[in-house]
Amino acid sequence: MAKDRWSLRNIYMYLVCLITLIMVIVAAVGLVRSSVELAYPDPGYYMDKPLDDDGEPVYSEEEWERQMEAQEASSRRYAVLSLVGNAAMVLIAGPLYVYHWRKIEVEHIDKPAVEQATGA
Repeated sequence: MAKDRWSLRNIYMYLVCLITLIMVIVAAVGLVRSSVELAYPDPGYYMDKPLDDDGEPVYSEEEWERQMEAQEASSRRYAVLSLVGNAAMVLIAGPLYVYHWRKIEVEHIDKPAVEQATGA
């Protein structure tokens, strides 16, 4: 019985379960982080407007505002892409983990019944 538990097939099944479980945990942490990033965005690195050699601003007030808005939009986009990527990982790795773990459990439940019926 112990020999069957550590067959090559079972080792493969346990490894798949371990890897997919780690993937789900990492993706879940990423989902939380991305959600927080969307709800509470990074204020960014605000600096003074750059000045030219004469001490005049390089950008007009409108251009400077556009630069800041573009930075905020980029930050939001990154957070959304991260959220979607992590959600996809959970939706793919989660069912793979459940499928493989159930196969392991079903085999361990069925084997004792089969062994008792055959007298092994």
